[in-house]
Amino acid sequence: MHGLEEFRADHNDLTPNGKAWWQELNRYHWFVLIVAALGWLFDCLDQQLFILARPAAMKELLPKMDDPAAFDQAVKIYGNYATSIFLAGWALGGVVFGMLGDRWGRAKTMMITILLYSLFTGLSALSTGFWDFAFYRFLTGLGVGGEFAVGVALVAEVMPARARPRCLALLQALSAIGNISAAFINLGLGIAEEHGLPYSPWRIMFLIGAVPALLALVIRRRLKEPEQWKQAQLDDVVTKQLGSYTELFRTPIWRKHALLGLVLACSGVIGLWAVGFFTPDLMRLVQRKGVAQQVYAERIAKAEAAGEADQVAQLKALSELENQKGAKVPDELMAMKKEVEPAINGRLSKWGSYTSLMINFGAFFGMFGFGWLSERIGRKPTFAMGFVAAFLSTAGVFWFLRDFTQLFWLVPLMGFCQLSLFAGYAMYFPELFPTRLRSTGTSFCYNVGRFLAAIGPIIQAELIKYFAGAEESLRSAGVVMSVVFLLGLVVLPFLPETKGKPLPE
Repeated sequence: MHGLEEFRADHNDLTPNGKAWWQELNRYHWFVLIVAALGWLFDCLDQQLFILARPAAMKELLPKMDDPAAFDQAVKIYGNYATSIFLAGWALGGVVFGMLGDRWGRAKTMMITILLYSLFTGLSALSTGFWDFAFYRFLTGLGVGGEFAVGVALVAEVMPARARPRCLALLQALSAIGNISAAFINLGLGIAEEHGLPYSPWRIMFLIGAVPALLALVIRRRLKEPEQWKQAQLDDVVTKQLGSYTELFRTPIWRKHALLGLVLACSGVIGLWAVGFFTPDLMRLVQRKGVAQQVYAERIAKAEAAGEADQVAQLKALSELENQKGAKVPDELMAMKKEVEPAINGRLSKWGSYTSLMINFGAFFGMFGFGWLSERIGRKPTFAMGFVAAFLSTAGVFWFLRDFTQLFWLVPLMGFCQLSLFAGYAMYFPELFPTRLRSTGTSFCYNVGRFLAAIGPIIQAELIKYFAGAEESLRSAGVVMSVVFLLGLVVLPFLPETKGKPLPE
């Protein structure tokens, strides 16, 4: 009978005493989950604001060129460089603040990281060139990288054992709300730009990204350190090992988990940041010609109605140039081009927002799905399925996405597959390390991988140069880079299965 009850509990989300997992949570458990989820949600809001603002920011911050095709390529390439610098800051912040999360405490470190990424996100709005923008993004990355590890360590240690994996999957799934919020912000500002917004929308987006600093005040007042961490501090021997990378790598089992977990994380992180998060750029590329022709047609009709023959001639000439790839705009048409371009960019921003919404619509269900499936068949089989699905769906998007109707099924499918992996990281990494090294180990796996992941956008930039002769270099580079998702399959056999097991001590 006891075995039957355990089977029913495992397969119906019930505890052995017949309660659903969420009924195990008291008021403070919910408070911790909400605060940790908001911290990561706002963290993801910042990431997504950067992704959506990146093309417009590069166009404004880079020196202008006479050759439009060369300038467009420079925008793509320097956007990749900015992404790599951001990821390098993320990796360094993860290493430092992951260690401090074990030494100083989860709550205190979380507050510092939120303040850090909020402050420098706001300062990004004041950038005057590429290098100061990249510097602010690096500093923002320090805070972004530190927040995840301390957040999941906090939730893992506070929650009841049976509720822990569900809470961690929920925490990761709610990050999609931050991404969706960023898409709506970008959508609203794109509409405003189309109607003559006097300020650069991307600067406003970064100012909005400073708002999460208010959450730090809540953390400072009410959030307590987990009892497990407090107990570890009372042990003199353990205290010396808190947040120690020496201890992490001196012990064979923790060293093995850290190094293999690092490769596991690299697969998803590189895939997402070097490929997946360039999907809005791809959609802008797909829609550019149609959107431009629509805007020019509207302007031509308006000018004809007003009897502005000169304007009609200029607009028709510019409309023709849109059909000629890499065509240089004559000086006499440049003033009209500058007048029309904000309307085109505003509409393209909307398509970038729609793409982000579809990615995260799929991601929300994918992250819940990973949590549900991994509790039934185990973490490792679910990861294996996720890596293969992420590879196939991502390559499919970059190869086949050529019509706006595909946005509503092909892109959500990719988001489901790609981001489900990150629910796995949130659940799995805290289960690989003891209390004294949980934040350090989790951060090492998830964030040190970003040092390697930072190379991903640079490789993609080189691929864009290599495929410059192809019709759409971004598409070709994305298909090649999507192979990185299969990297995780190499290390899975050597990692432990943690389903149903207590946290190690």
